[in-house]
Amino acid sequence: MPKKVKYRKQQKGRIKGKATRGYSVAFGEYGLKGLELGFITARQIEAARRAMTRSVKRGGQIWIRIFPDKPKTITSPETPMGGGKGSVDHFVARVWPGTILFEMGSIDKDTAYEALRLAAHKLPVKTKIVSRHHL
Repeated sequence: MPKKVKYRKQQKGRIKGKATRGYSVAFGEYGLKGLELGFITARQIEAARRAMTRSVKRGGQIWIRIFPDKPKTITSPETPMGGGKGSVDHFVARVWPGTILFEMGSIDKDTAYEALRLAAHKLPVKTKIVSRHHL
């Protein structure tokens, strides 16, 4: 979650279109690319990061290219209409098709592909493993 935000609560908004930035492998050799629109929670990002780190046995380098900066609110159960907006529950990152979610470097191809495959299972969007050479 962000250290500080200008406004505590945000409106829902809509995400549409394709990624206009963050769509190429910039830091490592291999990346995990999102193929559909969606929100990824901070917990899902952390679960994917742990899966990758454990898979490579703390070897190589990992970059997380998305950040959960959008607050999501939740109202308590059985709250009547007109009770106002709920309190902030968790933070999410917006993902457009083509966004690079994670990158890996300083590691061989097979190990990187296996680690990214395990990370992809933790995420709610369809993904594809790409390398710097494919782009």
